[in-house]
Amino acid sequence: MSYEAWVVMAAVLAVGVLLTLIIVLKVQEFLALLLTTLAFGLAVGNGPTELMDLVVGEMGDSLGQLSLVIALGAIFGMVLQHAGAAERIAVTLVERFSDRTISWGLGLAGFLVATSVYIDVAIVVLVPMLYGVAQRTGKSLLHYGIPLCAGLSAAYTFMPPAPGPLAASGIMGADIGLVVLFGAVCGIPAVAVAGPLFGRFIARRIHVVPPAAIVGSADPVAPALTTPSTGTDGSSPATATSTVDVRAEPERDLPSFGSVVLALLMPLLLILVGTVGRLMGGESPVATTLTFVGNPVMALLLTVLFSMWVFGVRRGIGRAELGRLAGTALGPAGNIILVTGAGGVFGGVLVSSGLGDTLSAAMRDASIPLVVFGFVVAAVMRISQGSGLVAMVTGATFSAPLAESLGASPTTVALTCIAIACGGAGFSHVNDSGFWMANRYFGMNVADTLKSWTVMKSLVGLTGFAVVLLLSPFVS
Repeated sequence: MSYEAWVVMAAVLAVGVLLTLIIVLKVQEFLALLLTTLAFGLAVGNGPTELMDLVVGEMGDSLGQLSLVIALGAIFGMVLQHAGAAERIAVTLVERFSDRTISWGLGLAGFLVATSVYIDVAIVVLVPMLYGVAQRTGKSLLHYGIPLCAGLSAAYTFMPPAPGPLAASGIMGADIGLVVLFGAVCGIPAVAVAGPLFGRFIARRIHVVPPAAIVGSADPVAPALTTPSTGTDGSSPATATSTVDVRAEPERDLPSFGSVVLALLMPLLLILVGTVGRLMGGESPVATTLTFVGNPVMALLLTVLFSMWVFGVRRGIGRAELGRLAGTALGPAGNIILVTGAGGVFGGVLVSSGLGDTLSAAMRDASIPLVVFGFVVAAVMRISQGSGLVAMVTGATFSAPLAESLGASPTTVALTCIAIACGGAGFSHVNDSGFWMANRYFGMNVADTLKSWTVMKSLVGLTGFAVVLLLSPFVS
């Protein structure tokens, strides 16, 4: 057997080992990726000392900028969560849309919120706010919940600084500004198809009433709604923390709608400004300034400082409390950083093995586009082990050496990141914690959760990927 054939076989075996460690042996994702990397590196002929030097070097290279961006994004999301930004977005948009168009407002609300707030936290906070609307109108809870969750899923899939697309961008070395641009272009149709359109369709076929165990036995017209709390790892809900009626004025002192929207859009706009600066090129003061403020680290740092002032200091939150919030946010961020770093290490070892050159030659012969390869790898991992983050990290890990070997342009690399995110977003089923969160908060049985939640998530991924395929011939 030739060395090239063995490298390909070893890569396939490595994926099998990774899935076995995560699914069967329940090994934590970071450790599973690291063990798989070491096994693959030794199998393809790296010496132990050489391999460890490569692992350490790649870990540092992978996490230089990315660790700062993920950490700052986590702090930003925690400050917004504490201030009630998600509730303000949902309440305001629901109030401003009529009963006929409310599903579109909920899709927009989800898309805005999930750019910076963990999706599981957003589900826990926002879905119970829809119970009162569903009971008042008599419509299925899915009529409102599916559009909201489609918006959450699309933004969390396509839009940095959400962890999945951010991790894929870091591993692929993509321009985050271009990823944001393509993410918006692909995400908006995905929200429309998987949200209001599918939500209206499935709500006519599955009538879901708000879960009695959560709603309680309050006034049947406008019940007191329990808003459970949860960790950002998707752990089980704890005790109730507040009561909210989405049509009534909330008891909490929520921030203004304008300030929340400005904070949510600020990092995206600054990153796009940085992209403009890089396209201008040269050493002019304007280009240099735009590039500086639009660097992802600087963009998020400015956004964090702005949010701490607007949603913290001006609202009477002390410095000690802000420090506690930042520390709390860095816990789950640490896990994302380590998983992403381990994926980057795996990718570095794959590059050193020559796998990229071997697969790129095969892809040219088979005429397989890079975006299709990235989507398929991420989708297989998503279906197999459930975690969207791990699926995106693995998809990017295998696509990065191919992009390098093919000499892919920055726009193609950015579009491939979205294709990878599409594969990692769809096909949520019983091995995904998000599936069980939807099952619990919508009060559905497993069959109805598969028909609604799983189909909605798959539509998000497939619609986004369809747009990727439409764009790819025009991207070079």
